Amino acid sequence: MLELLGTIGGNVLSLPGILGLALGMMTRKLWLGAALGGAVGVFETLVFAGFQFAHVEPLELIIAIVVGVCAGSLGTAIRIKGATA
Repeated sequence: MLELLGTIGGNVLSLPGILGLALGMMTRKLWLGAALGGAVGVFETLVFAGFQFAHVEPLELIIAIVVGVCAGSLGTAIRIKGATA
């Protein structure tokens, strides 16, 4: 359980969370912000696996993609709400 929580927390504070939020704030299209966040999640997992799919853990990849999509969507929501407020 602690390993799962550590993986989630690490992804939130790492590239998928921070860069996904930043890329999401660059667009007003929700699907594009989510896609950019998910792409960052895939890229970050591949970087730490040495660009070898054999070393990629499926659970870590799924968590990174979900965190990236959520962060990108949140960034887009911040951009939309900040622009209209």
